[in-house]
Amino acid sequence: MDPSGAEKPKTARYALILGGLSAFGPLSIDMYLPALPTMSKDLHSADSTLQLTLTAFIIGLAIGQLVLGPLSDALGRRRPLLFGLALYAVASVLCALSPTTELLIAARGLQAVGAAAGIVIARATVRDLFSGTAMTKFFSMLMLVNGLAPILAPIIGGQILTLTSWRGVFVVLTVFGALLLAVVAVALPEPLPAHLRRPARLGATLRTYAGLLADRKFLGYALASGLMFAGLFAYISGSSFVLQDVYGLSPQQYSLVFGANGLGIVLVGQLNGRIVGRFPERALLTTGLLVSAAGGLGVLLAAIGHFPLAVLLIPLLLMVSSIGLVMPNSNSLALAEHAHNAGAASALLGVLQFVVGGIATPLVGLGNGHSAVPMATVMAGFGVAALIAFATLTRGARQAA
Repeated sequence: MDPSGAEKPKTARYALILGGLSAFGPLSIDMYLPALPTMSKDLHSADSTLQLTLTAFIIGLAIGQLVLGPLSDALGRRRPLLFGLALYAVASVLCALSPTTELLIAARGLQAVGAAAGIVIARATVRDLFSGTAMTKFFSMLMLVNGLAPILAPIIGGQILTLTSWRGVFVVLTVFGALLLAVVAVALPEPLPAHLRRPARLGATLRTYAGLLADRKFLGYALASGLMFAGLFAYISGSSFVLQDVYGLSPQQYSLVFGANGLGIVLVGQLNGRIVGRFPERALLTTGLLVSAAGGLGVLLAAIGHFPLAVLLIPLLLMVSSIGLVMPNSNSLALAEHAHNAGAASALLGVLQFVVGGIATPLVGLGNGHSAVPMATVMAGFGVAALIAFATLTRGARQAA
């Protein structure tokens, strides 16, 4: 099914709903970032321990996608999605009420499983509805909606902190989950016809995952985006402490810096949507990975040299903004040949992104918030690794074809 000739209002509706679903991750991560130093004091927890709330969320996203992606191939997209949204709302309440860091970590893992439904099923639904350049353009359109999440989330989080405690952030996330549950129930039709669904058998699912991992092109695109995500998560998990504790920004100032980087993602994503078709997706992806690696190395140089904040922020903006080129093209290229198991392919794509991101997060915590070097080192290392993985795996697959 390819609604490339669909009416614009219908396409806009899909973009808003699917964008909202895929924004679960950024919202759930970014909105509470300005509160991390305050949460550390309130819960009497070390910075590195509190950062496990982010690690638990990333691991929960991975597990949830592995289960719910293939399940949506078997049951259709709507039922697993509605279950996930309901779970997300309940878990967000538990986060708001958690009295200790340990309980908060557990609630965050549960919240992530619910959020995973939105992320993996939104991506699979795009593959159900579009193909080729139209799919890449739609993924770029989603960057407009997704990009608003990192722009608005930390700003909203910072403003919430001026009115109430960090628990109010999770109350807002509860409301968001409940509203999106209602919208999906009313306005999102089932995109996967019954005759295209696949039986939910464990053996068949494992064979599907094995086949995807054996596909060098899929693995190259997935690892490129996953390693890029790891660099991004290093920034997400470490920037709150680095920019506030090391460089002395207030929560509101930090929110503005974080929002500016989110705006960069939006603008680059929209540029990608305009030029894809005139330039091949692979060329655009290569450009994004090169910019990301260069930006990460620039951040590392600025951190080691103890340069002023303005010098650090320029390469940081380059690296973060490049995700607007990397993600639409890597997602489209990875899913292009997997229309009949889009849920499983979307799940594995997301797992590789978030599991590698989960590895990056505790590495940043080793710095204890007293230096920008650990964050910068992890960002630069994963940025370079993403470029190497992409060039090595996809080149070999192309030559073998």
